[in-house]
Amino acid sequence: MKPPRFSAADRRFMARALALAERGRGTTNPNPVVGAVIVRGGRIVAEGFHRRAGRAHAEVNALGALRGGARGTTLYVTLEPCSHTGRTAPCTEAILAARPGRPARVVVGCRDPNPIVDGRGIARLRRAGLRVDVGCLEEECRAAIAGYAIWVREHRPLVTLKAAATLDGFIAETASRRRRAPVWITGRQARRAAHELRATHDAILVGAGTVRADDPQLTVRLPGRRAARTPLRVVLAGRRSLPKGARVLDGAAPTLTIRDPTGRVAVKPALEVLAARGIQSLLVEGGAAIHGAFIAAGLVDRVALFLAPKLIGGGLPVASGANLSVARALSLGPISVRSLGPDLLLTAEVTRR
Repeated sequence: MKPPRFSAADRRFMARALALAERGRGTTNPNPVVGAVIVRGGRIVAEGFHRRAGRAHAEVNALGALRGGARGTTLYVTLEPCSHTGRTAPCTEAILAARPGRPARVVVGCRDPNPIVDGRGIARLRRAGLRVDVGCLEEECRAAIAGYAIWVREHRPLVTLKAAATLDGFIAETASRRRRAPVWITGRQARRAAHELRATHDAILVGAGTVRADDPQLTVRLPGRRAARTPLRVVLAGRRSLPKGARVLDGAAPTLTIRDPTGRVAVKPALEVLAARGIQSLLVEGGAAIHGAFIAAGLVDRVALFLAPKLIGGGLPVASGANLSVARALSLGPISVRSLGPDLLLTAEVTRR
């Protein structure tokens, strides 16, 4: 069977569905973000997105907003319609029950990675006689649910390793500081981008050493804009208690402390704890030993490295302790570079061999 060919209009309508899906980012867990549009005569006549787990899915919301029936329309949806009963009824049955008339065509961005759905929703619609074309803006649609895909397949969150460093690779001075005042490596634009990055994740993780040294608040602070979500703050700790006045304990956002009394950085058990809480995306903000532990465990999926045009000639490196050989090093895919005032943001995906 030849793969479908998608027109410029198909791609435009799917791009709109993707934009709608993002409106649910941070409120749909444990479900993925999904957007849908219905088109008649080359014009969008209804839209919908999944707003919250337990509520109607994107396709149902779009159909509910439609006036004049679905006959002759095309339904664009970023993710394969579900075919099972969970907290809501199957979306495939809602599509087939549309009255008066069903859509003439369903365009799906990507298949659902959840094994209880994967391909079954598409097959159900096709058995009922609907034309279903799969793969429009597939790469973009898969990227939108990357955290969900890892969560359902590997039972852990997607991990982004984030650091701000000097051009020679250091994230902090080695000399201890008497007062825990912020020492910014990067400028204002880069720090704003870092907060935007936080806002796209379900949780932010640091080690107890970072809490003691820097006293970070680990919240999303975007001047002039209300954050769409409040990520869970996670601290990996050993035997010692956190300082009583630590800002991660200030109640501004929920905080989870995961302890290992042996003092080791237990990465895999921590990810299991987070996955059980429905955390699908995790931003790891260090410090060096935490970064090294995630690298050593092979549990980094993305990297976001903010680089400042500064040289300090020594200090704490971005990561330490993993000591992987070059042959075992985590390989990165194509690197994207973004200018943020005087600083750079380098982002890349870890490629699995």
